[in-house]
Amino acid sequence: MKKKPIEVISERNHIYRQCVELDGFDDLFVDVPEEFGGEGTAPDPHDYFDLSLGACKAITAQMYARRKAWPLKRVSVTVNRDDSEERHGTYRLEVLMTFHGIDDPAQRARLEEISDKCPIHRLITSSTVEVTTRTTQPHA
Repeated sequence: MKKKPIEVISERNHIYRQCVELDGFDDLFVDVPEEFGGEGTAPDPHDYFDLSLGACKAITAQMYARRKAWPLKRVSVTVNRDDSEERHGTYRLEVLMTFHGIDDPAQRARLEEISDKCPIHRLITSSTVEVTTRTTQPHA
């Protein structure tokens, strides 16, 4: 299924802030933290990368629990980032998950295992991602 392209447009009167147009969703923005010269008015690109993993893991666990009719009420996810070695090729994410309503340790372990199979986890740990960048002419 091919999705509509994501449009990212620099906002006027801001240093680095970007407005994102994504399939009818409004009010999505990206910025750079103040310590890197931005205004810190929105999540930075790393935040979106990290939250994609946390959200995907939560959704995957919820889908599995629903299919199994397990008593999962909600999922809480904390993603801790260690980017201290990013410039050397290592970006570490620690994901802490709480499965509210699941008291059985075996079910919790299974939900954790299933969450590791979410599409974003697989994408960033076992896929080759190819990026092609091209320039186009501005529209009049």
